[in-house]
This record gives sequence, C-alpha cells and structure tokens, in this order.
Amino acid sequence: MGCGVRAAKTDLLRVVAAGGEIVPDPTARMPGRGAYLHPGRGCLERAERRRAFGRALRQPGLTGTGRLAEYLAESNPGGVLPG
Repeated sequence: MGCGVRAAKTDLLRVVAAGGEIVPDPTARMPGRGAYLHPGRGCLERAERRRAFGRALRQPGLTGTGRLAEYLAESNPGGVLPG
C-alpha cells in the first residue's frame, strides 16, 4: 500500500481502522477491512503522503497513525527492512 512493491503476505503487516485510527494487526485476526504494508517507517511515510489508508480501508478521514508508528518503532528500531 505504501511503496507499491509486491511481497509475500507473510512479509507484510496488516493494518485495520479502529475508532478513526489506523492500528497494527500483526496476528491478522482483528475484524474489519484490512490493508497491508511493509513493516518499515519509509513505507508508512509514503502511505501517509499518498493518503492511501482511507482509500485502502474504505474509510475516508482516517488520520491517526500514532499507534502504528509506535508499533513499527518498537518492532524495528532501525526503521530499515530486514533482508
């Protein structure tokens, strides 16, 4: 969704809309429409610039990515994709 590079579903992070905010769903079990992006800060930033979350999740007006950014910082401190 962010960078547009294809990858296996297992290499991507699912995100969902919850209460007007975009939240990570690492187990891919949360209800609702999900979208996938690489678990890196660059992909998140590009998705934010393109306003891709609202379109992908079919919920215009989504702006909160704080919880998602925190999750990415904790799970990947360098912000660089492995591999």
